[in-house]
Amino acid sequence: MFWTRLLSSVTLLAVTIFLVVFGGLPLIAFIGIISILGLFELYRVLGFAFTPLAYLCYFLAAAYEVMVYFSGLSLFSVFIILSVLALLMTYVFCYPSYDAKAVMGAFFGLIYVVVMLAFIYVIRIMPAGSLLVWLIFISAWGSDTLAYCVGMLFGKHKLTPVLSPKKSVEGFIGGILGALLLGAIFTLVFIEELLAVFNNPMLCVLIIVLVCSAVSVVGDLAASAIKRNHDVKDYGNLIPGHGGILDRYDSIIVTAPAVFLMTMLLAVLEL
Repeated sequence: MFWTRLLSSVTLLAVTIFLVVFGGLPLIAFIGIISILGLFELYRVLGFAFTPLAYLCYFLAAAYEVMVYFSGLSLFSVFIILSVLALLMTYVFCYPSYDAKAVMGAFFGLIYVVVMLAFIYVIRIMPAGSLLVWLIFISAWGSDTLAYCVGMLFGKHKLTPVLSPKKSVEGFIGGILGALLLGAIFTLVFIEELLAVFNNPMLCVLIIVLVCSAVSVVGDLAASAIKRNHDVKDYGNLIPGHGGILDRYDSIIVTAPAVFLMTMLLAVLEL
């Protein structure tokens, strides 16, 4: 299991690095694919993955990626309004095929998976986005890997005994400190380029990583909570040793928009 998990992690990391570096259409296409797969996994857990309601949302997910590719976030409000109208029409004209819980779950999935993952691309197309986008992975996967290592070696106090018994307070702290170290190294390597975005790159990067690595843990635990509420172990088996798309990208889902918001906030504060 360890070697399977390791091989999957290395392969996924290599693919992600290539696509993030390349950017453009390949990156947004990849995000679109994993968004729709993740949406399918979530809807399967919620019990309506193979229904017209779900098919509508898969279409809306693809449409959103196209909108982001051509217009960034400028059409976000349009997407939200059209999605709500489309879901309400489906609810009304297919009644009583779906209850309100299913319709609200469908909309939640669009925001939780599709909109939030798309921030990877949104950050990538920002000024200096080719660098800023890596803060997502440093904060999420970097802290997660280091938290796992520290937790295995020193973990004694449970972070959330019921929700995720394997996570420890020591691992949580170690993951954040490790991510901060990675963020500091990253800043030292790219200090000149980051000066185009921040007046004090080291301070800003460390603030972003500190906040977003903590947020990434919330994303991980939230995904676990959904699984526990529905008595499933994994969202799928697409990624050997890890499970489904949502099992691997659960922390990325919340970290990507968090990095975007923190970057915007620090730019406004002119730090």
